[in-house]
Amino acid sequence: MRKDKPTIYWSQLQVKEWRLYLACTSKGLAFVGSPNKPFDELAEWVLKHYPTSPLVEDEQQLSPYAHEIMEYLEGTRQIFTVPCDYHGTAFQLAVWHTLCGIPYGQKKSYSDIANAINKPKAVRAVGAAIGANPVLMTVPCHRVVGKNGSLTGYRGGLDMKTQLLDMESRES
Repeated sequence: MRKDKPTIYWSQLQVKEWRLYLACTSKGLAFVGSPNKPFDELAEWVLKHYPTSPLVEDEQQLSPYAHEIMEYLEGTRQIFTVPCDYHGTAFQLAVWHTLCGIPYGQKKSYSDIANAINKPKAVRAVGAAIGANPVLMTVPCHRVVGKNGSLTGYRGGLDMKTQLLDMESRES
């Protein structure tokens, strides 16, 4: 839980068959919701991480983030350039930073991520950190698969993960 009280701006983005809730602070993108989930997913996340912060609908504040996510989902963007404002433990941040290094169209295993952060026995903890990633797609946790290549859990759902990986494999 954060002690500061930034305003959390939110908006809804409709791309293809997906409706996503996005949220940002004045510092960057802070949350990308699971597709077609109710507003409650965002509201619960804000309550947990920013319990005293006002939640303000503001499509203009979210415009640069929505634009890049839309381009990504339409297959015209491979790298995100907008700033993110996500917070976690040192371990989570190490995992999320490593995820950002997975190139578009490629996959890594949970073991690969654990090894990359010099914690080879922390595979389960890596999975938990990935599951706590607040900014789907922009921190590409969908590119992490089981050691045997199988698709495993994803906050956005396995259908979304499959679609993102299929899209990236076609475009790369």
